Amino acid sequence: MKTGEQTTTKQKVIKGITFGVSFIVAYFAVQYLFFDANLEDKLKDAAQELNEISPQQIDQDTRLDSASTVSDKIFKYHYTLLNLEKSEINSEEFNNYMKPNLTKSVKTSSDLKEFRKHKITMSYNYFDKNGEFITNIDVTPAMYEGE
Repeated sequence: MKTGEQTTTKQKVIKGITFGVSFIVAYFAVQYLFFDANLEDKLKDAAQELNEISPQQIDQDTRLDSASTVSDKIFKYHYTLLNLEKSEINSEEFNNYMKPNLTKSVKTSSDLKEFRKHKITMSYNYFDKNGEFITNIDVTPAMYEGE
């Protein structure tokens, strides 16, 4: 793959993931986190409902496959990069490119206010088109609460 093509693909992936994440998280934040109930149960319910409508095509390169929770403080998203194999991706470069964009999205989106309020870590797991794990990117409260 040529450098120009890699940049274009990265930009498409970033744009799609950022839009998709914001939309989906916002929907479930409104559905579940505005209520005074057990936070862990609400997050589990949000993941379950998201899983009922998954997989969801985010853009031509990205699919949201599922969501899960680890506790009342971690919400995980599981994505597939539809057109790439693990051997085509430098996971360190991918992380360095994606982490600031995901952090900015979590930090600035008014739709994610409830996630920030409850100090939830957003965890993004990426797999290649063959289902091989590529990388995990966590956006922690320390990251989105900082300047």
